[in-house]
Amino acid sequence: MNVLQEGPVRRAVCVIGTVALGSALVFTAGLQASFAADPVPPAPPSTGTDVPLTYFGPPPSESFTPGNDQLVGPQQLLKSGTIDPRDRSITLPLYLGHTKGGKNVWFILTDTNDERNANALGLNHSAKLAYVVGRSLTHARLLEDKSLRFRNYSVNFRPERTLVPGDAPNFFPPKVATAGSVGSANYSPYVQIDNAPGRPIYNAPVVAFDVSADELDKSCTGRVDYGKVHDRVLHICPGARNSNGQGTVTMETTPIFSFAKPATYISTESSSDMVATLDKGTFARALSNLGVGGDDSAFSAIERLFVTANGQTNAGAPPGKTNPQRQGLNSAVAGEGAPLQVIGGVPNVANDYSPAWDLNLGYWTQEAIDLGYVSRVIDEFQILDLVQDGWITGPGGAPYGSTGIVVNCPIIERFL
Repeated sequence: MNVLQEGPVRRAVCVIGTVALGSALVFTAGLQASFAADPVPPAPPSTGTDVPLTYFGPPPSESFTPGNDQLVGPQQLLKSGTIDPRDRSITLPLYLGHTKGGKNVWFILTDTNDERNANALGLNHSAKLAYVVGRSLTHARLLEDKSLRFRNYSVNFRPERTLVPGDAPNFFPPKVATAGSVGSANYSPYVQIDNAPGRPIYNAPVVAFDVSADELDKSCTGRVDYGKVHDRVLHICPGARNSNGQGTVTMETTPIFSFAKPATYISTESSSDMVATLDKGTFARALSNLGVGGDDSAFSAIERLFVTANGQTNAGAPPGKTNPQRQGLNSAVAGEGAPLQVIGGVPNVANDYSPAWDLNLGYWTQEAIDLGYVSRVIDEFQILDLVQDGWITGPGGAPYGSTGIVVNCPIIERFL
């Protein structure tokens, strides 16, 4: 349940500010900066020229050049939905399945290891999903009406999402972080369809559970009830009562970088309660069973996520301006905008994409801070160079690497 409602347009990693009134503390929603304050999407190519944007041809990714989908973007990667150019949110088909016990499961589809069906449905293809095994995977059977019957699990959307920042200037880690939705111990968004040809695996995050279509209809055009739906939902419209993709759900996205290319993603689950809170996702303990630390080695299901804790903030920036070097969790938890993290490969840029992200947390060293080296980093190998040279380490000076935390983050689009 998201108690930090901000109106029709909200930013990811929504935070709570604290205002002292006598001996009481009043928690108020802290508005994140809009996408306009972040480098997503980038400035138009007409910037600094003598001609308007209309004089420019289509981007290479939309040209007639063979293999254009691998050229400079923009390019929508998750093609099953419609992206709103105003806030970069995405509206996706809404599916209805059931648990063995008969509970309604409202879910979306974002990724699969079935390449042909990924192309047919406009999903992201991830070969790595084939290596999600064991307790990090749930199972379903395809029924004659084309719906899925899941093994019994549950997702509770009733908890209140609560985030209390740490004391300035170290807003991260927060004093309190409680996710707005919690999955049962066996809940995972990664679902293997046992009786489908090849037993494919799909990324099927649950956005509402054990509620009727009539209840969800109230969140279609009216105020969203976050006691019933995922905290990233902006609108949910079940449509036909069997809703085998006939309904829709609009999801909030977050900017990120991949090999210096600005992109967007949606975060739906995390194995960490704190990370799920920061990213407005569901706390899903089962994801902690995924093997981490292997990156692109054989049989690895994950891709690395590079997160900076103590990058630059907007402190000292002129009024109405954003520090162009702003980045990191201190800034995000302070309410300045998305953390602007870095991910490895995304579809059509690399062949190692996975929505299962292995969180690597880095801190700039005090020496790097004193020498003025702290800056916005936007490329995996740029970060690894800084780690190799000793300017970024793990928490408390520990060796840099995996935190053991897994985040489910389907990629939506890239801009370059």
